[in-house]
Amino acid sequence: MAEANQLSLNTATVSRQWNLAQCVEGCLRHGFGGISPWRDKLQEAGVAEGARLIRQSGLGVSGLCRGGWYTAEGALTPAVLEDNRRAVDEAAAIGAACLVMVVGGLPKGSRDIDGAREIVTEGLARTLDYAREVGMPIALEPLHPMYAADRACVNTTGQALDICDRLGEGIGLALDVYHVWWDPELKAQIARAGRERLLAFHICDWLVPTRDLVLDRGMMGDGVIDIDGIRAAVEARGFDGLLEVEIFSDANWWERDPDEVLSIIVERGAALA
Repeated sequence: MAEANQLSLNTATVSRQWNLAQCVEGCLRHGFGGISPWRDKLQEAGVAEGARLIRQSGLGVSGLCRGGWYTAEGALTPAVLEDNRRAVDEAAAIGAACLVMVVGGLPKGSRDIDGAREIVTEGLARTLDYAREVGMPIALEPLHPMYAADRACVNTTGQALDICDRLGEGIGLALDVYHVWWDPELKAQIARAGRERLLAFHICDWLVPTRDLVLDRGMMGDGVIDIDGIRAAVEARGFDGLLEVEIFSDANWWERDPDEVLSIIVERGAALA
């Protein structure tokens, strides 16, 4: 069972309906313990104003989404590195527990996935140099392999931990069940990560059939993911952070009244083991 105060609302879940101020107010109305803004919502509000809203609300901040996208210009460029430096500053401004990284896929026209992963690793190292200075943990999020070409060339928990091992202190994982539930090595890799590297835990569900590769995530309990089992595995390693609900749903949840969405999230949270 997860009480409402153990839940964090990732603003993507109601991104079509609410701005940041409305998300904060909704979290308070429904008893959520935290929030995790996407950068577009934070920038729309203004970083200073968004930070003030969140600080005054008393909500925890389970993360800021997202930095990364290191391969967007085909190689590391000053613009890409500067954007990630800004992302670190924004995460620090709102008191985020971590900055979540979606690292980028293949550069345009490339078939060299190993080369893409090297660009990503170098980019993370460069960002990490600055993030350590300001005390902001970097949370590397492995994405499902169907996103390897266009969104993230780091696709398993094991790959992500290999990068963490290379880069050292200050970097860990953002585990989203949508992306990792299928991996036969998942529980062994969670044990390998340990508490120090389990920085964020995102929940939703995988629908069968899935009608869209990006915009058809399910509400917890509507799909096939063993959320309880994965949650038990991360908590067995000492993770005690908020359960962050992140649902992209073009044809369902983004079309509903957002207060209804948050009410259902609270109900489904209570149904978790």
